[in-house]
Amino acid sequence: MKSVCQLSYSGLMSDIFNRLLILRTPGIGPARYNDLLRRFGTPAAVVDFLDVSIELRDLVLREMDTAQKLGVRYISDTDMRYPESLRGVKNHAPIISVRGNLDVLNKQMVSIVGTRHATATGMGFIADVAQKFAEYNYAVVSGMAIGTDTAAHRGALRAQGNAVTIAVLAGGVDYVWPVENESLYYEIIERGAVISEMPVGYVPVATNFVQRNKLVAGLGEKLILGEADLKSGSMTTARFAIDMKREIWAIPSHPADLRAFGPNSLIRDGLAHMCMGADDFFEIEKKDIKKSKKIDVENNLIDALGMIPVSESVLADVVKKTVSEIKAQLVVLELQGFVRKVDGGYVRA
Repeated sequence: MKSVCQLSYSGLMSDIFNRLLILRTPGIGPARYNDLLRRFGTPAAVVDFLDVSIELRDLVLREMDTAQKLGVRYISDTDMRYPESLRGVKNHAPIISVRGNLDVLNKQMVSIVGTRHATATGMGFIADVAQKFAEYNYAVVSGMAIGTDTAAHRGALRAQGNAVTIAVLAGGVDYVWPVENESLYYEIIERGAVISEMPVGYVPVATNFVQRNKLVAGLGEKLILGEADLKSGSMTTARFAIDMKREIWAIPSHPADLRAFGPNSLIRDGLAHMCMGADDFFEIEKKDIKKSKKIDVENNLIDALGMIPVSESVLADVVKKTVSEIKAQLVVLELQGFVRKVDGGYVRA
């Protein structure tokens, strides 16, 4: 005799099966799916109306079998674990597949996006902001692409304790892309979750990345945009977030860099707040430079630095010292956490 739990699980899987049959039917997306449910009342009634083929039933059964073997769970928008932020989005994904920790879905979330071709300085800044959000118990959401996305995920994973991050994929939740981030993919599953609205095993095409971007925008209560050119996918994500009335923050950069056009334009047009660091969001204890009793040249060196790398020779010219004179001071400042050496010179930490 089956237990109550077994019957409950069986009923749940039957419901998910019917919902997937509807969504996997060609020509049916979230809008049509919702129309059909309103018209017929239940997923089972919709499936009867559609007269779903045996081939499609077999396809969905195979998908669910693969999902079970991989530890992938399906979460429908009728499930309490479905993210509240996403539930309020018009034509949201009716079902998401999740690989990892389901508890992450009900945390506060911040979405962080930007170019794949980010500068070292830009990625360092993003990682620091993501780490601070994770330390404050936010789930950091991004798309697991190389560059900015990777920096956001890795920054969140640097935080201690119950820190988590969510990777949203354009393909199936089991399809690791890019391959360079395979190790990151498994770290995210361990500390957070990987999610998708596409079928398990699905290899993405170009249009799926737009769907992925909409999902990223919908999950976060805030969206932070790093370096991004005007025609990038990150700007598409930002536009989705603006339409969804999300709180938008953009990290400014040098206007001569194409990667600055996206965030700078949002700030200029009043569509985004200017993000100067994690202390825009949290009360963070500041380093008191004066109390450190540094000599004037050290303060001048710090004042001469920002997000853009500055070489030792240029710094020496700015503070009116020789290169050999400032080198020792830079080493001390780096050890004390006031500056950081990157490709091209030094930046303020």
